[in-house]
Amino acid sequence: MTGGQAAERMEDNGKGGPGAGPASAMANPLLRDTWTRVAQRLRAELGDDLFNSWFGRMEPESFIDNTMIVSVPTRFLKSWIENHYIAKLTKIAAAEFAGLAQVQVRVRVQGTAAQSPTVPRAVVSAPRHGGEARSGDAPSLQPMASFMPQAAEAALARATVIDESQTFDSFMVGQSNQLAHAAAMRVANAAQGMPVGFNPLYIHAGAGLGKTHLLNAIAQRIRETQPMRKVMVMTAERFMYTFIHAVRQRDTLSFKDQFQSVDVLLIDDFQFLQGKAIQQEFCHAFNSLVDQRRQVVVAADVPPAQLDTVDQRMRSRLMGGLVVDIESPDQGLRRKILSVRRDLLVSRDPAAMVSDEILELVAERVTGGGRELEGALNRIAAFQQFNNQPITLDLASMVLRDAAAQGQDAGRIKIDDILKVVGRHYNVSKNDLLSPRRARNVVVPRQIGMYLAKKLTSRSLPEIGRRFGGRDHSTVLHAVRKIDDMMRADEKLAKDLAQLIRLIEQGA
Repeated sequence: MTGGQAAERMEDNGKGGPGAGPASAMANPLLRDTWTRVAQRLRAELGDDLFNSWFGRMEPESFIDNTMIVSVPTRFLKSWIENHYIAKLTKIAAAEFAGLAQVQVRVRVQGTAAQSPTVPRAVVSAPRHGGEARSGDAPSLQPMASFMPQAAEAALARATVIDESQTFDSFMVGQSNQLAHAAAMRVANAAQGMPVGFNPLYIHAGAGLGKTHLLNAIAQRIRETQPMRKVMVMTAERFMYTFIHAVRQRDTLSFKDQFQSVDVLLIDDFQFLQGKAIQQEFCHAFNSLVDQRRQVVVAADVPPAQLDTVDQRMRSRLMGGLVVDIESPDQGLRRKILSVRRDLLVSRDPAAMVSDEILELVAERVTGGGRELEGALNRIAAFQQFNNQPITLDLASMVLRDAAAQGQDAGRIKIDDILKVVGRHYNVSKNDLLSPRRARNVVVPRQIGMYLAKKLTSRSLPEIGRRFGGRDHSTVLHAVRKIDDMMRADEKLAKDLAQLIRLIEQGA
Protein backbone atom coordinates (compact mmCIF):
# COMPACT_ATOMS: atom_id res chain seq x y z
CA MET A 1 0.00 0.00 0.00
CA THR A 2 1.37 3.44 -0.91
CA GLY A 3 1.73 6.37 1.48
CA GLY A 4 -1.18 8.14 -0.29
CA GLN A 5 -3.47 5.12 0.12
CA ALA A 6 -2.47 4.89 3.75
CA ALA A 7 -3.37 8.55 4.26
CA GLU A 8 -6.76 8.05 2.56
CA ARG A 9 -7.50 5.03 4.73
CA MET A 10 -6.64 6.98 7.87
CA GLU A 11 -8.94 9.86 6.92
CA ASP A 12 -11.75 7.57 5.77
CA ASN A 13 -11.63 5.65 9.03
CA GLY A 14 -12.14 8.88 10.94
CA LYS A 15 -9.26 8.14 13.29
CA GLY A 16 -7.01 10.98 12.37
CA GLY A 17 -8.99 14.07 13.33
CA PRO A 18 -7.38 17.03 15.07
CA GLY A 19 -8.78 15.98 18.41
CA ALA A 20 -7.25 12.54 18.23
CA GLY A 21 -4.57 11.98 20.85
CA PRO A 22 -1.94 9.33 21.38
CA ALA A 23 -4.59 6.83 22.40
CA SER A 24 -6.31 7.04 19.00
CA ALA A 25 -2.93 6.84 17.27
CA MET A 26 -2.18 3.66 19.14
CA ALA A 27 -5.57 2.30 18.07
CA ASN A 28 -4.77 3.05 14.42
CA PRO A 29 -2.11 0.56 13.37
CA LEU A 30 -1.89 2.05 9.88
CA LEU A 31 -0.91 5.46 11.25
CA ARG A 32 1.50 3.78 13.63
CA ASP A 33 3.16 1.69 10.96
CA THR A 34 3.59 4.65 8.62
CA TRP A 35 5.05 6.75 11.43
CA THR A 36 7.49 3.92 12.21
CA ARG A 37 8.90 4.26 8.69
CA VAL A 38 9.24 8.04 9.21
CA ALA A 39 11.15 7.39 12.45
CA GLN A 40 13.43 4.91 10.69
CA ARG A 41 14.23 7.48 7.99
CA LEU A 42 14.98 10.12 10.66
CA ARG A 43 17.26 7.75 12.58
CA ALA A 44 19.15 6.81 9.40
CA GLU A 45 19.70 10.45 8.44
CA LEU A 46 20.45 11.94 11.88
CA GLY A 47 22.16 9.05 13.65
CA ASP A 48 21.23 7.33 16.90
CA ASP A 49 22.40 10.07 19.29
CA LEU A 50 20.48 12.96 17.71
CA PHE A 51 17.42 10.84 17.02
CA ASN A 52 17.22 9.56 20.60
CA SER A 53 17.77 13.05 22.02
CA TRP A 54 15.07 14.86 20.02
CA PHE A 55 12.71 12.32 18.41
CA GLY A 56 12.89 9.25 20.62
CA ARG A 57 9.75 10.28 22.58
CA MET A 58 7.80 11.84 19.72
CA GLU A 59 4.41 10.19 19.07
CA PRO A 60 2.04 10.49 16.07
CA GLU A 61 -1.46 11.73 16.88
CA SER A 62 -3.32 12.22 13.60
CA PHE A 63 -3.12 13.01 9.90
CA ILE A 64 -5.94 15.06 8.40
CA ASP A 65 -6.32 17.98 6.01
CA ASN A 66 -2.72 17.48 4.81
CA THR A 67 -1.48 18.13 8.37
CA MET A 68 0.49 15.66 10.44
CA ILE A 69 0.09 16.19 14.19
CA VAL A 70 2.78 14.80 16.49
CA SER A 71 3.36 15.24 20.22
CA VAL A 72 6.36 15.46 22.55
CA PRO A 73 6.46 15.43 26.36
CA THR A 74 8.01 18.87 27.05
CA ARG A 75 7.97 22.42 25.74
CA PHE A 76 11.75 22.28 25.48
CA LEU A 77 11.59 19.48 22.88
CA LYS A 78 8.75 21.22 21.03
CA SER A 79 10.68 24.49 20.82
CA TRP A 80 13.96 22.84 19.81
CA ILE A 81 12.36 20.73 17.08
CA GLU A 82 10.45 23.74 15.70
CA ASN A 83 13.61 25.83 15.59
CA HIS A 84 16.06 23.22 14.28
CA TYR A 85 14.39 20.17 12.71
CA ILE A 86 10.88 21.03 11.51
CA ALA A 87 11.89 21.37 7.85
CA LYS A 88 13.71 18.01 7.87
CA LEU A 89 10.82 16.35 9.74
CA THR A 90 8.29 17.71 7.23
CA LYS A 91 10.36 16.58 4.24
CA ILE A 92 10.86 13.05 5.56
CA ALA A 93 7.23 12.67 6.68
CA ALA A 94 6.00 13.84 3.26
CA ALA A 95 7.81 10.90 1.66
CA GLU A 96 5.57 8.51 3.61
CA PHE A 97 2.37 10.57 3.94
CA ALA A 98 1.35 11.60 0.41
CA GLY A 99 -0.12 15.07 0.29
CA LEU A 100 1.40 16.15 3.59
CA ALA A 101 1.91 19.92 3.66
CA GLN A 102 2.89 20.67 7.23
CA VAL A 103 3.72 19.18 10.61
CA GLN A 104 2.24 20.43 13.85
CA VAL A 105 4.07 19.76 17.12
CA ARG A 106 2.13 19.66 20.38
CA VAL A 107 3.06 19.05 24.01
CA ARG A 108 1.58 16.01 25.72
CA VAL A 109 0.21 16.45 29.23
CA GLN A 110 -0.24 13.15 31.08
CA GLY A 111 -0.83 11.22 27.87
CA THR A 112 -3.10 13.75 26.11
CA ALA A 113 -2.37 16.55 23.69
CA ALA A 114 -1.77 19.88 25.37
CA GLN A 115 -4.34 22.47 24.31
CA SER A 116 -3.71 25.33 26.71
CA PRO A 117 -5.21 28.56 25.28
CA THR A 118 -2.22 30.55 26.50
CA VAL A 119 0.25 28.58 24.40
CA PRO A 120 -0.38 29.00 20.64
CA ARG A 121 -0.34 25.91 18.47
CA ALA A 122 2.75 25.72 16.27
CA VAL A 123 1.73 24.83 12.72
CA VAL A 124 4.92 24.87 10.70
CA SER A 125 5.99 23.70 7.26
CA ALA A 126 9.40 25.42 7.25
CA PRO A 127 11.86 26.58 9.92
CA ARG A 128 10.05 28.67 12.50
CA HIS A 129 11.69 31.96 11.68
CA GLY A 130 10.50 31.69 8.08
CA GLY A 131 7.07 30.10 8.61
CA GLU A 132 3.65 31.63 9.14
CA ALA A 133 1.17 30.91 11.90
CA ARG A 134 -2.04 29.18 10.97
CA SER A 135 -5.08 31.45 10.78
CA GLY A 136 -6.86 31.63 14.10
CA ASP A 137 -3.68 30.95 16.11
CA ALA A 138 -3.07 34.17 18.00
CA PRO A 139 0.63 34.70 18.74
CA SER A 140 1.64 34.59 22.37
CA LEU A 141 3.31 37.78 23.59
CA GLN A 142 4.39 36.24 26.88
CA PRO A 143 7.99 35.00 27.17
CA MET A 144 8.49 31.27 27.36
CA ALA A 145 9.69 31.66 30.95
CA SER A 146 6.09 32.53 31.89
CA PHE A 147 5.11 28.95 31.06
CA MET A 148 7.96 27.36 33.01
CA PRO A 149 6.87 24.16 34.76
CA GLN A 150 6.83 24.32 38.55
CA ALA A 151 9.55 21.65 38.81
CA ALA A 152 11.86 23.69 36.55
CA GLU A 153 11.14 26.82 38.61
CA ALA A 154 12.16 25.00 41.78
CA ALA A 155 15.29 23.61 40.09
CA LEU A 156 16.25 27.11 38.95
CA ALA A 157 15.95 28.42 42.51
CA ARG A 158 18.10 25.58 43.88
CA ALA A 159 20.80 26.01 41.23
CA THR A 160 21.15 29.77 41.66
CA VAL A 161 23.16 30.87 44.69
CA ILE A 162 24.33 34.49 44.63
CA ASP A 163 26.88 36.15 46.92
CA GLU A 164 25.10 39.38 47.77
CA SER A 165 28.33 41.08 48.84
CA GLN A 166 29.74 40.88 45.29
CA THR A 167 28.17 43.81 43.44
CA PHE A 168 29.37 46.28 40.83
CA ASP A 169 29.71 48.88 43.58
CA SER A 170 32.14 46.70 45.52
CA PHE A 171 34.18 45.75 42.43
CA MET A 172 37.46 47.69 42.21
CA VAL A 173 38.13 48.79 38.63
CA GLY A 174 41.61 49.32 37.23
CA GLN A 175 43.49 49.00 33.97
CA SER A 176 43.81 45.23 34.42
CA ASN A 177 40.06 44.58 34.56
CA GLN A 178 38.29 47.57 33.03
CA LEU A 179 37.33 45.78 29.78
CA ALA A 180 35.82 42.82 31.63
CA HIS A 181 33.96 45.20 33.95
CA ALA A 182 32.57 47.25 31.05
CA ALA A 183 31.40 44.11 29.20
CA ALA A 184 29.73 42.77 32.36
CA MET A 185 27.96 46.10 32.90
CA ARG A 186 26.69 46.01 29.30
CA VAL A 187 25.20 42.56 29.83
CA ALA A 188 23.66 43.49 33.18
CA ASN A 189 22.01 46.66 31.85
CA ALA A 190 20.71 45.21 28.55
CA ALA A 191 16.95 45.03 28.22
CA GLN A 192 15.28 41.66 27.75
CA GLY A 193 15.35 40.53 24.12
CA MET A 194 17.85 43.24 23.16
CA PRO A 195 21.22 41.75 22.14
CA VAL A 196 24.37 43.37 23.50
CA GLY A 197 26.38 42.73 20.34
CA PHE A 198 28.23 39.74 21.76
CA ASN A 199 26.93 36.43 23.02
CA PRO A 200 28.41 34.65 24.85
CA LEU A 201 30.61 36.79 27.06
CA TYR A 202 33.65 34.73 28.12
CA ILE A 203 35.76 36.01 31.04
CA HIS A 204 39.01 34.28 31.94
CA ALA A 205 41.44 35.04 34.74
CA GLY A 206 43.55 33.42 37.42
CA ALA A 207 42.13 32.60 40.83
CA GLY A 208 41.08 35.56 42.94
CA LEU A 209 41.11 38.21 40.21
CA GLY A 210 37.36 38.92 40.15
CA LYS A 211 35.61 36.81 37.53
CA THR A 212 33.22 35.22 40.04
CA HIS A 213 32.59 38.67 41.50
CA LEU A 214 31.49 39.93 38.08
CA LEU A 215 29.10 36.99 37.58
CA ASN A 216 27.43 37.70 40.91
CA ALA A 217 27.30 41.41 40.14
CA ILE A 218 25.56 40.77 36.80
CA ALA A 219 22.98 38.53 38.46
CA GLN A 220 22.22 41.00 41.22
CA ARG A 221 21.94 44.01 38.88
CA ILE A 222 19.44 42.16 36.66
CA ARG A 223 17.40 41.01 39.65
CA GLU A 224 17.24 44.58 40.97
CA THR A 225 16.38 46.33 37.71
CA GLN A 226 14.51 43.59 35.78
CA PRO A 227 13.01 41.23 38.37
CA MET A 228 10.85 39.42 35.79
CA ARG A 229 13.90 38.04 33.99
CA LYS A 230 15.04 34.54 34.91
CA VAL A 231 18.72 34.43 35.91
CA MET A 232 20.68 31.26 36.67
CA VAL A 233 24.13 31.31 38.27
CA MET A 234 25.88 27.98 38.71
CA THR A 235 29.31 26.40 38.61
CA ALA A 236 30.31 23.76 36.08
CA GLU A 237 30.55 21.32 38.98
CA ARG A 238 26.94 22.07 39.94
CA PHE A 239 25.86 21.61 36.31
CA MET A 240 27.51 18.18 36.25
CA TYR A 241 25.99 17.15 39.57
CA THR A 242 22.50 18.24 38.50
CA PHE A 243 22.76 16.39 35.19
CA ILE A 244 24.04 13.17 36.80
CA HIS A 245 21.21 13.35 39.35
CA ALA A 246 18.67 13.79 36.51
CA VAL A 247 20.09 10.77 34.68
CA ARG A 248 19.87 8.64 37.79
CA GLN A 249 16.27 9.77 38.34
CA ARG A 250 15.51 9.23 34.64
CA ASP A 251 14.29 12.80 34.42
CA THR A 252 16.64 14.48 31.94
CA LEU A 253 13.74 16.22 30.21
CA SER A 254 13.03 18.30 33.33
CA PHE A 255 16.75 19.08 33.42
CA LYS A 256 16.53 20.40 29.85
CA ASP A 257 13.37 22.36 30.66
CA GLN A 258 14.98 24.42 33.41
CA PHE A 259 17.53 25.82 30.94
CA GLN A 260 14.86 26.48 28.32
CA SER A 261 13.21 28.90 30.76
CA VAL A 262 16.34 30.94 31.57
CA ASP A 263 16.87 34.46 30.20
CA VAL A 264 20.48 34.86 31.43
CA LEU A 265 22.77 31.89 32.17
CA LEU A 266 26.02 32.48 34.08
CA ILE A 267 28.45 29.54 34.38
CA ASP A 268 31.54 29.72 36.61
CA ASP A 269 34.68 27.51 36.65
CA PHE A 270 33.89 26.22 33.16
CA GLN A 271 37.31 24.56 32.89
CA PHE A 272 36.03 21.81 35.22
CA LEU A 273 33.27 20.66 32.85
CA GLN A 274 34.08 17.01 32.18
CA GLY A 275 32.51 14.09 30.34
CA LYS A 276 31.25 13.76 26.77
CA ALA A 277 27.57 13.34 27.66
CA ILE A 278 27.64 16.28 30.09
CA GLN A 279 29.37 18.52 27.55
CA GLN A 280 26.79 17.55 24.92
CA GLU A 281 23.98 18.55 27.28
CA PHE A 282 25.66 21.88 27.97
CA CYS A 283 26.15 22.40 24.24
CA HIS A 284 22.44 21.76 23.61
CA ALA A 285 21.42 24.21 26.36
CA PHE A 286 23.98 26.76 25.18
CA ASN A 287 22.89 26.61 21.53
CA SER A 288 19.21 26.81 22.46
CA LEU A 289 19.73 29.93 24.59
CA VAL A 290 22.00 31.72 22.12
CA ASP A 291 19.72 30.90 19.18
CA GLN A 292 16.83 32.46 21.11
CA ARG A 293 18.95 35.58 21.81
CA ARG A 294 19.24 34.85 25.50
CA GLN A 295 22.48 35.86 27.17
CA VAL A 296 25.17 33.41 28.28
CA VAL A 297 28.20 34.42 30.38
CA VAL A 298 31.03 31.94 31.01
CA ALA A 299 33.95 32.33 33.41
CA ALA A 300 37.05 30.13 33.49
CA ASP A 301 40.70 30.10 34.52
CA VAL A 302 41.91 29.81 30.92
CA PRO A 303 40.86 31.17 27.50
CA PRO A 304 38.65 28.97 25.28
CA ALA A 305 41.61 27.77 23.19
CA GLN A 306 43.13 26.12 26.29
CA LEU A 307 40.00 24.13 27.22
CA ASP A 308 41.63 20.89 26.10
CA THR A 309 38.87 18.67 27.52
CA VAL A 310 36.09 20.56 25.72
CA ASP A 311 34.93 19.68 22.20
CA GLN A 312 36.37 21.86 19.42
CA ARG A 313 32.90 22.96 18.27
CA MET A 314 32.09 24.16 21.76
CA ARG A 315 35.39 26.04 21.99
CA SER A 316 34.60 27.65 18.64
CA ARG A 317 31.17 28.78 19.84
CA LEU A 318 32.71 30.27 22.99
CA MET A 319 35.27 32.16 20.91
CA GLY A 320 32.48 33.48 18.68
CA GLY A 321 31.34 35.96 21.33
CA LEU A 322 33.49 38.38 23.31
CA VAL A 323 36.52 36.90 25.10
CA VAL A 324 38.08 39.15 27.75
CA ASP A 325 40.75 38.48 30.35
CA ILE A 326 41.44 39.96 33.77
CA GLU A 327 45.12 40.48 34.46
CA SER A 328 46.88 40.71 37.81
CA PRO A 329 46.20 44.12 39.39
CA ASP A 330 48.90 46.76 39.15
CA GLN A 331 50.23 48.41 42.28
CA GLY A 332 47.77 51.30 42.06
CA LEU A 333 44.78 48.96 41.98
CA ARG A 334 46.24 46.83 44.75
CA ARG A 335 46.56 49.97 46.88
CA LYS A 336 42.94 50.84 46.13
CA ILE A 337 41.73 47.35 47.06
CA LEU A 338 43.70 47.42 50.31
CA SER A 339 42.29 50.82 51.26
CA VAL A 340 38.73 49.53 50.95
CA ARG A 341 39.59 46.34 52.85
CA ARG A 342 41.18 48.39 55.65
CA ASP A 343 38.01 50.49 56.00
CA LEU A 344 35.95 47.30 56.35
CA LEU A 345 38.45 45.92 58.87
CA VAL A 346 38.29 49.05 61.00
CA SER A 347 34.48 49.08 60.84
CA ARG A 348 34.50 45.60 62.40
CA ASP A 349 37.35 46.27 64.83
CA PRO A 350 38.02 49.96 65.64
CA ALA A 351 41.22 48.94 67.46
CA ALA A 352 42.83 47.80 64.22
CA MET A 353 45.39 50.38 63.14
CA VAL A 354 47.02 49.95 59.72
CA SER A 355 48.85 53.01 58.42
CA ASP A 356 49.12 54.15 54.82
CA GLU A 357 52.82 53.21 54.87
CA ILE A 358 51.97 49.63 55.75
CA LEU A 359 49.31 49.50 53.04
CA GLU A 360 51.95 50.65 50.57
CA LEU A 361 54.27 47.89 51.78
CA VAL A 362 51.57 45.26 51.31
CA ALA A 363 50.71 46.57 47.83
CA GLU A 364 54.38 46.33 46.89
CA ARG A 365 55.08 42.92 48.39
CA VAL A 366 51.88 41.00 47.55
CA THR A 367 51.29 40.91 43.81
CA GLY A 368 48.30 38.57 43.67
CA GLY A 369 44.58 39.30 43.55
CA GLY A 370 42.04 40.50 46.10
CA ARG A 371 42.07 37.31 48.18
CA GLU A 372 45.84 37.37 48.69
CA LEU A 373 45.74 41.09 49.54
CA GLU A 374 42.94 40.65 52.06
CA GLY A 375 44.71 37.65 53.60
CA ALA A 376 47.93 39.66 54.04
CA LEU A 377 46.01 42.54 55.65
CA ASN A 378 44.22 40.16 58.03
CA ARG A 379 47.56 38.62 58.97
CA ILE A 380 48.98 41.99 59.94
CA ALA A 381 45.84 42.89 61.94
CA ALA A 382 45.93 39.52 63.75
CA PHE A 383 49.60 39.97 64.66
CA GLN A 384 48.82 43.40 66.08
CA GLN A 385 45.85 42.10 68.09
CA PHE A 386 47.52 38.96 69.48
CA ASN A 387 50.75 40.73 70.42
CA ASN A 388 48.98 43.86 71.72
CA GLN A 389 51.50 46.22 70.14
CA PRO A 390 51.43 48.72 67.27
CA ILE A 391 52.53 47.33 63.95
CA THR A 392 55.64 48.95 62.45
CA LEU A 393 57.05 48.67 58.96
CA ASP A 394 59.73 46.26 60.18
CA LEU A 395 57.18 44.06 61.94
CA ALA A 396 54.85 44.18 58.93
CA SER A 397 57.73 43.14 56.67
CA MET A 398 58.46 40.19 58.94
CA VAL A 399 54.77 39.18 59.06
CA LEU A 400 54.57 39.30 55.26
CA ARG A 401 57.73 37.27 54.77
CA ASP A 402 55.87 34.03 54.04
CA ALA A 403 52.70 35.54 52.61
CA ALA A 404 54.59 37.53 50.01
CA ALA A 405 57.15 34.89 49.06
CA GLN A 406 55.05 33.21 46.39
CA GLY A 407 53.85 36.51 44.95
CA GLN A 408 57.39 37.83 44.85
CA ASP A 409 58.71 34.80 42.98
CA ALA A 410 56.03 35.19 40.31
CA GLY A 411 56.02 38.97 40.24
CA ARG A 412 59.67 39.95 40.52
CA ILE A 413 60.64 38.45 37.15
CA LYS A 414 59.71 40.83 34.35
CA ILE A 415 59.16 40.05 30.70
CA ASP A 416 61.80 42.66 29.87
CA ASP A 417 64.29 40.60 31.91
CA ILE A 418 63.41 37.53 29.85
CA LEU A 419 63.76 39.41 26.56
CA LYS A 420 67.17 40.72 27.62
CA VAL A 421 68.58 37.34 28.71
CA VAL A 422 67.15 35.40 25.75
CA GLY A 423 68.32 38.03 23.25
CA ARG A 424 71.84 38.02 24.68
CA HIS A 425 72.03 34.22 24.74
CA TYR A 426 70.91 33.80 21.11
CA ASN A 427 72.51 37.04 19.83
CA VAL A 428 69.15 38.46 18.74
CA SER A 429 68.15 42.06 19.42
CA LYS A 430 65.01 42.92 21.40
CA ASN A 431 63.60 44.69 18.35
CA ASP A 432 63.93 41.49 16.30
CA LEU A 433 62.23 39.43 19.02
CA LEU A 434 59.27 41.83 18.94
CA SER A 435 59.21 42.20 15.16
CA PRO A 436 57.16 40.16 12.64
CA ARG A 437 60.34 38.56 11.22
CA ARG A 438 59.92 34.83 10.49
CA ALA A 439 63.57 33.76 10.13
CA ARG A 440 64.33 30.62 12.15
CA ASN A 441 67.16 32.30 14.10
CA VAL A 442 64.52 34.78 15.36
CA VAL A 443 61.41 32.60 15.61
CA VAL A 444 62.88 29.96 17.93
CA PRO A 445 64.35 32.46 20.46
CA ARG A 446 61.02 34.34 20.35
CA GLN A 447 59.12 31.14 21.13
CA ILE A 448 61.57 30.32 23.93
CA GLY A 449 60.97 33.79 25.35
CA MET A 450 57.20 33.26 25.31
CA TYR A 451 57.65 29.85 26.94
CA LEU A 452 59.76 31.31 29.74
CA ALA A 453 57.33 34.21 30.23
CA LYS A 454 54.53 31.70 30.74
CA LYS A 455 56.59 29.55 33.15
CA LEU A 456 58.28 32.27 35.18
CA THR A 457 55.67 35.05 35.43
CA SER A 458 52.03 35.32 36.42
CA ARG A 459 51.12 37.08 33.18
CA SER A 460 48.20 35.77 31.14
CA LEU A 461 48.64 34.51 27.57
CA PRO A 462 47.01 37.62 26.01
CA GLU A 463 49.28 39.89 28.05
CA ILE A 464 52.39 37.92 27.06
CA GLY A 465 51.29 38.16 23.42
CA ARG A 466 50.93 41.94 23.69
CA ARG A 467 54.39 42.23 25.26
CA PHE A 468 55.89 40.17 22.44
CA GLY A 469 55.01 42.59 19.65
CA GLY A 470 51.21 42.57 19.91
CA ARG A 471 50.71 38.89 19.11
CA ASP A 472 47.53 36.87 19.70
CA HIS A 473 47.24 34.60 22.74
CA SER A 474 46.95 31.58 20.42
CA THR A 475 50.45 32.36 19.11
CA VAL A 476 51.79 32.24 22.67
CA LEU A 477 49.96 28.98 23.35
CA HIS A 478 51.45 27.46 20.18
CA ALA A 479 54.94 28.57 21.24
CA VAL A 480 54.58 27.08 24.74
CA ARG A 481 53.39 23.74 23.38
CA LYS A 482 56.06 23.63 20.69
CA ILE A 483 58.93 24.30 23.11
CA ASP A 484 57.51 21.68 25.48
CA ASP A 485 57.57 19.13 22.66
CA MET A 486 61.05 20.15 21.49
CA MET A 487 62.51 19.80 24.99
CA ARG A 488 61.49 16.13 25.17
CA ALA A 489 63.42 15.33 22.00
CA ASP A 490 66.33 17.79 22.32
CA GLU A 491 68.54 17.37 25.40
CA LYS A 492 70.66 20.39 24.46
CA LEU A 493 67.58 22.65 24.35
CA ALA A 494 66.52 21.40 27.78
CA LYS A 495 69.95 22.29 29.18
CA ASP A 496 69.83 25.71 27.49
CA LEU A 497 66.44 26.43 29.04
CA ALA A 498 67.68 25.42 32.50
CA GLN A 499 70.63 27.78 32.08
CA LEU A 500 68.38 30.61 30.87
CA ILE A 501 66.09 30.18 33.88
CA ARG A 502 69.08 30.43 36.26
CA LEU A 503 70.34 33.55 34.49
CA ILE A 504 66.92 35.19 34.59
CA GLU A 505 66.39 34.41 38.29
CA GLN A 506 69.86 35.65 39.22
CA GLY A 507 69.57 38.84 37.19
CA ALA A 508 65.96 39.73 38.11
